[in-house]
Amino acid sequence: MFKISGILKVKNDTVQVSEKFSKREFVLTDNASMYPQDILFQLTQDKCSLIDGFNTQEQIEVSFNLRGREWTSPQGEVKYFNTLEAWRIEKVGNPSMGGGIPAGGPTAMNLDPIATPSASTAPSDDDDLPF
Repeated sequence: MFKISGILKVKNDTVQVSEKFSKREFVLTDNASMYPQDILFQLTQDKCSLIDGFNTQEQIEVSFNLRGREWTSPQGEVKYFNTLEAWRIEKVGNPSMGGGIPAGGPTAMNLDPIATPSASTAPSDDDDLPF
């Protein structure tokens, strides 16, 4: 299982590939690296409607599985294909809306300083335990 977040760039319509198989593709732009990446994802069967509640230019997080398969052309040439099969899509919340570090920063998080040993808790020389 993998997760990635980015901006929803393209949302295609559902395509009926065969009588029993339908799929829907969408593109997510990942701006996490120096060069933005446009990544194609696929939804299949009953998952095709997962993208309905989202609009282009929205920040979303996609949970997906990586699928690979082999295909032999009519000429006998073997090719390999990868598919990113999405199975969950969630809207990424505004960072200022709950979660994360409070607005006051780490000092507002009730962080206790590291306790230093006092004379009563420090080991003494008359301690006769072997460990």
